[in-house]
Amino acid sequence: MPLRAYPALSRRRLLAATGTLGAASLLAACTDGAEEDPEGTGGASGPFSFLDERDGEDVELESVPTKVVAFTGLAAALYDYGVEVAAVFGPTTLADGQPDLQAGRMPVADLTVLGNAWGEFDVEKYAELGPELIVSHYYDGFDLWFVPEDRLEEVESLAPGIGIEVSLPSLDEIIDRHAALAVALGADLDSEENAAAVERFGAAAGAVAAASGEKALKAVAVGAWPDGLYIANPPTFNLLAKSAELGVDFVTPENPDQNNYWELLSWENVDKYEADVIFLDLRTGNLTAEQLLAEQPTWAALPAVAAGQVYGWNAEPVYSHVGGAVELERIAEGLTAAQPL
Repeated sequence: MPLRAYPALSRRRLLAATGTLGAASLLAACTDGAEEDPEGTGGASGPFSFLDERDGEDVELESVPTKVVAFTGLAAALYDYGVEVAAVFGPTTLADGQPDLQAGRMPVADLTVLGNAWGEFDVEKYAELGPELIVSHYYDGFDLWFVPEDRLEEVESLAPGIGIEVSLPSLDEIIDRHAALAVALGADLDSEENAAAVERFGAAAGAVAAASGEKALKAVAVGAWPDGLYIANPPTFNLLAKSAELGVDFVTPENPDQNNYWELLSWENVDKYEADVIFLDLRTGNLTAEQLLAEQPTWAALPAVAAGQVYGWNAEPVYSHVGGAVELERIAEGLTAAQPL
């Protein structure tokens, strides 16, 4: 499944996460070694320690870092918990200056961006920042996501790196790890905003469960590209796996690719699977619903499309309680609005 400026294999292998799923937990104990601020000033004090999931070793610093550089999607999760970073790298802005989906709720116009696309990373600008820590997502077979492999050694010579695994754990577990990092960097999960975010996530999960139980709907999650329609394999995408756990009946592709993520259907064969509701990947690079209606007659002929029952999903959620809630709410809204065909 191609993505502009991404390796084609990476698109299929990496932009997914799997796992058996449970309810999100409260994370007061998940600080991985950072002490709470005794003065109540909103920061963390004492030494910093956090697990780098790339090698299973703790990254330990004498004090909590204040100059943190992060992959955009991870920075967006930290931002939701009240932690801002010195700079970001990865898909941040679109051509018109609007936020990329991965930027979440961050004010992108105010961010220092070291690279906005695959292969871009301004090491010189990074060095000038005097970074104390760099954090990114980690996928099996790749290192710090969006740090060019040929610059990784140089980047980590300037500041230690931490990778958070996002391809194997459940959605709840991944969110917990992002929240734990936020706490280690000074976030207060007992704040009114963060407590409300945890409640919102739980409510969103409940809304998906309620919507899926109201009607007998068959759903399919897809990505649309010029070469065809990609049918998502629900167990390998943490958002879909979470939704399935809550009762959503998704199409499971019969012939997923070698990495078990997608089945590619030619545009002539997009009616292979019957579905009452379609969830269309909203990420940058995917064809939009409007483009598909204008360019693909076979898409327009699908019953769910003809009935106007096409909604969005995001295969790369922002892994915070707010970010997870936003995506579950999107699924719930589609299920609530759709009718069996």
